Amino acid sequence: MSHNLGDRIELRGLSAVGHHGVFDHERRDGQTFVVDLVLSVDLEPAAVSGDLTQTVHYGELAEEVHAIITGDPVDLIETLALRIVNVCLGHEPVRWVSVTVHKPEAPIEVAFTDVTVTMERSKL
Repeated sequence: MSHNLGDRIELRGLSAVGHHGVFDHERRDGQTFVVDLVLSVDLEPAAVSGDLTQTVHYGELAEEVHAIITGDPVDLIETLALRIVNVCLGHEPVRWVSVTVHKPEAPIEVAFTDVTVTMERSKL
């Protein structure tokens, strides 16, 4: 008998233009945001049955996350991450989620590669 030690679905590099930020030019002009998701899901029921309803339809989830990125502006990427966490946990099979929001075009006056915020939450 096998034991599930942490099946995962990962969706990385989902990008879209959003109008989030505290500065007027961020709200006006928009910028690219990139999201990485790691979902803890027991994949065995879907693997055995071949039934998509037993897992997370990552195509639909990607569309939901895209809609959040392109949706109502927020000041902080922390708020954006929390909105995405809540959508992910709304999918029944998801037990735990890690959401990382990247803001590679953040208005920082020195050289940098990326700014990220990561939130992890579980249903337990």
